[in-house]
Amino acid sequence: MPTVSASENLFDVLIIGAGPIGIACALECTKKGLKYVVIEKGTLTNSLYNYPLNMTFFSTSEKLEINEIPFISNNPKPSRNEALEYYRRVVTSNKLHINLYERILSVEKDKNHFNIISDKNNYRAYNIIVSTGFYDIPKKLNVSGEELPKVMHYYKEAHPFVMQKVVIVGASNSAVDAALEIWRKGGKVTMVVRGPQIGERVKYWVKPDIENRIKEGNIKAYFNSEIEKITETEVFIKTPKGQKVVANDFVIALTGYKPDFQFLKSLGVELSGDENMFPKYNAETMETNVKGLYLAGVICGGMETHKWFIENSRIHAKIIAQNISDKFNTRQN
Repeated sequence: MPTVSASENLFDVLIIGAGPIGIACALECTKKGLKYVVIEKGTLTNSLYNYPLNMTFFSTSEKLEINEIPFISNNPKPSRNEALEYYRRVVTSNKLHINLYERILSVEKDKNHFNIISDKNNYRAYNIIVSTGFYDIPKKLNVSGEELPKVMHYYKEAHPFVMQKVVIVGASNSAVDAALEIWRKGGKVTMVVRGPQIGERVKYWVKPDIENRIKEGNIKAYFNSEIEKITETEVFIKTPKGQKVVANDFVIALTGYKPDFQFLKSLGVELSGDENMFPKYNAETMETNVKGLYLAGVICGGMETHKWFIENSRIHAKIIAQNISDKFNTRQN
């Protein structure tokens, strides 16, 4: 894919994050004739790449499409690999300007533009779109032993846990998928769930499966419970019936993730709510309290990371590109 050097003058738009919504923003900028560049600290669609290998989307393929480019999948609900291939083809066929494996270090605003410094280049841009998602920073358990090598906050595949005693923390889609896959590969699975039941947003075709495995006793689940301590060989669980100690080889804490709020603060974006950390922006333009700085995608929801998805935040790209284009047209007139 084409890369853009910072030496090529001033950009109309610099987009931070090359996930599906960042790609959608680049496509809309292209339509409007805006000079843009996308900066991504990892690989293309980095969050999707880090999803479990066998993950199936909740949404159908047409709801994951961007720019009305058809997404053809083998089944109505596409897999991770199909999504990776779809977005790659969108980028390469449209020759989008994306710089990968480049991290933004600082952003400062002058009167008329932003000065952006990365670990590879310096940029200037009239506008910035932040579409960084939320998958990079896991919510920690904050318990003794969480720093042990056997504790992880991401799950890729079941094979490493064959014949192992695994504690899975959480009851979301990712936790349920991991529990079922590991159990089916011969792992001994114990789930620790803070709430009273499996999460309501778990995929409807998976929820009965996990509930039946728990009912049968094939997967042990402690509800209304939480981990108190982790050691090399055990996990201490606080339950309604008192403390339980289970033998353990691995802990997979799939308790969710959060946006990089420190980065937003460094940009000057105002956040409200002690827990929800809602960023301030105009829903009609997606512009934040910082003039020329826009938000797109899941990051708009603060800690409510279930509020925005690819399918309902694709429109952000059109809104932002139109607003930026209108501002440029107004200045020219």
